[in-house]
Amino acid sequence: MAATVKSSGGTSKPPAAAQPLADEPSAIASNINYHAHYSPHFSPFKFEPEQAYYATAESVRDRLVQQWNETYLHFHKVDPKQTYYLSMEYLQGRALTNAIGNLNVQNAYADALNKLGHQLEEIVEQEKDAALGNGGLGRLASCFLDSMATLNLPAWGYGLRYRYGLFKQRITKEGQEEVAEDWLEKFSPWEVVRHDVVFPVRFFGQVEVNPDGSRKWEGGEVLQALAYDVPIPGYKTKNTISLRLWEAKASAEDFNLFQFNDGQYESAAQLHSRAQQICAVLYPGDATEDGKLLRLKQQFFLCSASLQDIISRFKGRKQGNGSLEWSEFPSKVAVQLNDTHPTLAIPELMRLLMDVEGIGWDEAWDVTSRTIAYTNHTVLPEALEKWSQPVMWKLLPRHMEIIEEIDKRFIALIRSTRTDLQTKIYNMCILDNYPQKPVVRMANLCVVSAHTVNGVAQLHSDILKSELFADYVSIWPKKFQNKTNGITPRRWLRFCSPELSNIITKWLKTDQWVSNLDLLTGLRKFADNAGFQDEWASAKMANKQRLAQYIEHVTGVRIDPNSLFDIQVKRIHEYKRQLLNILGAIYRYKKLKEMSSEERKNTTPRTIMIGGKAFATYTNAKRIVKLVNDVGAVVNSDPEVNSHLKVVFVPNYNVSVAEMLIPGSELSQHISTAGMEASGTSNMKFALNGCLIIGTLDGANVEIREEIGEENFFLFGATADEVPKLRKDRENGLFKPDPRFEEAKQFIRSGVFGSYDYNPLLDSLEGNSGYGRGDYFLVGHDFPSYMDAQARVDEAYKDRRRWLKMSILSTAGSGKFSSDRTIAQYAKEIWNISECRVP
Repeated sequence: MAATVKSSGGTSKPPAAAQPLADEPSAIASNINYHAHYSPHFSPFKFEPEQAYYATAESVRDRLVQQWNETYLHFHKVDPKQTYYLSMEYLQGRALTNAIGNLNVQNAYADALNKLGHQLEEIVEQEKDAALGNGGLGRLASCFLDSMATLNLPAWGYGLRYRYGLFKQRITKEGQEEVAEDWLEKFSPWEVVRHDVVFPVRFFGQVEVNPDGSRKWEGGEVLQALAYDVPIPGYKTKNTISLRLWEAKASAEDFNLFQFNDGQYESAAQLHSRAQQICAVLYPGDATEDGKLLRLKQQFFLCSASLQDIISRFKGRKQGNGSLEWSEFPSKVAVQLNDTHPTLAIPELMRLLMDVEGIGWDEAWDVTSRTIAYTNHTVLPEALEKWSQPVMWKLLPRHMEIIEEIDKRFIALIRSTRTDLQTKIYNMCILDNYPQKPVVRMANLCVVSAHTVNGVAQLHSDILKSELFADYVSIWPKKFQNKTNGITPRRWLRFCSPELSNIITKWLKTDQWVSNLDLLTGLRKFADNAGFQDEWASAKMANKQRLAQYIEHVTGVRIDPNSLFDIQVKRIHEYKRQLLNILGAIYRYKKLKEMSSEERKNTTPRTIMIGGKAFATYTNAKRIVKLVNDVGAVVNSDPEVNSHLKVVFVPNYNVSVAEMLIPGSELSQHISTAGMEASGTSNMKFALNGCLIIGTLDGANVEIREEIGEENFFLFGATADEVPKLRKDRENGLFKPDPRFEEAKQFIRSGVFGSYDYNPLLDSLEGNSGYGRGDYFLVGHDFPSYMDAQARVDEAYKDRRRWLKMSILSTAGSGKFSSDRTIAQYAKEIWNISECRVP
């Protein structure tokens, strides 16, 4: 008989009993208790929050495994065309809240945990974010998986199981410090290792030519790719799809026992050590040749393991249903490359089809080019990935042969059909054979090989077509599409802001908006309703108070929930212009210092929060982090000013921190130089939560402003078409800086924020004196327009009713930015896949 346990309060806990599909709180509590006893990971007799979290997660996983198995059994029976999403990163966030929310069992789990002496909110906090991503690219991939499952689409995600992630950010007196993420220090209760899904992945070696002329890649080192699956449940549906993560392993045979016993310990386990390096960290530094090799290894490891898995599944289903026809592969398989990182999927699919499956070049090329589609996420040259040809020949000799052949055939196509493009061949071809630095251009390889290329916001897609890929568009005009990004309304409103969600449901008289975000337009008719505004304001205040508690807890800075909460959180990069934000804050501080106490009373009190990670080797980005912290230290301890202005750097920005910051925000800064942000998705999350945006006409800001109304958006700055001329003028010494801009820079140089040498950072803004890139990101040009927009923000915030109306209209206009809409468009217009709902 199952044991009944006494809780600390003396009452009896429900007995430990396996009830994996329980719905009712007592039965769920029994199942949680069962996992605490019989799936033990800790010493017995302890049931503290950490143990309770793991037992709760395993209880939820029981239910997910059932749905998961049913989903894949159904897909196997129906054999629909399926999408495989390849991404180097997934920024998943915590899984517990999302899983019980999508399963619609939050209340039952809250009650069950109460019976066990715990609060759900406290248990959720025990979960560490999975360290599988960095920024918007990875978060988009995770939103897309949520929508694929919710729309009942047959799909998988593929990624790598990074042990230490990018890094955990600590802030010290010296600025940002990077330490390893510890999300796998114990274990993840969400992943299931598939010991029967293992594929060999080869590196180095040489190409052997067989007597019949066929080629085979031999030798080198061979590692094993082992699959770990993470369940992705859809919202209020049985469909539960997979994120399959690969881990690199070496086999027991690769451990040299003789060498080990001879004292050569490192040599004995050399291949094991190399295997561990592949999935150690996300984006390892690539300043050295070893670093470049490791990054390429990661990218190829993801592509090779995933494609072998996809082909294995295709063959398994086909062999069960008759003959194997490779021409049918693209009618069963869609592969989406999330940016250029998985480009090696193109030559690897060609290699597998030709060298392993034995089909000829023409058929393999037809299959490959009808299977692969490519999403471009950037116009920044450094992100368009160019790999050294010597490094590629060393690591992947067979793939370089295939890439050379693709390039040769593409050049022949242009020469025979488009004589007008002869002079442009050098920029269009895949291999740049410049003698000093020959490279492979990965974006060009994607565009030449994929059946569809898409941008991620209308402005970005227009720039791709008119500038970056214009010559390819003239050859294949139908190849290029736009798919404006989206976000999942489950994680980014329903679960992270229950107060606001409940008010929306109450006034719309339905909760259908959670899976049909266009219904939010129904809020427009209540925008002037005083009762609705008051409820809206109280929900926003509850979120602000929660955020204030969090900020004090992690930074020690006490902030006033009655001040305007102004937030910019994203990867720290010069084009995202956190520097513009902090220069504005510095100017604001200086002006407040110059005012009398009476004058200060008439200003709008503001709390400026900035968060994000600077890449470990990106010096100027790290200087910006240091500057924000130095400014905060001075401003926040200044008794004359600190009730009117606070400046806070929020450390270690990740999904869970975003779920706290975004609902509590009132103004959000999306201030990149126009034409440089492909889309942005945090702007969508803020707008959805009733936060107003100050921003440039860049990325998805353009479409957000159209949807919510330009009167509800604080616009400033140069437009994308003006930027090239402004840069030229700056180079030619024609720029005259605004006095306010000069004043802010001079205030930093005066040493008021400490003795750190900020001159290299400030010099990057000195366009006319030949420093750096001459204010390439136009901070100086946009500064006066930015300050004027901030003055409009201050005025608008003083009119409470006006601000609340704008806030409501922001949420009401956010329907377009659901990832459900984006994924439905991908499914129909790129992948050609249909719903496959589990009955």
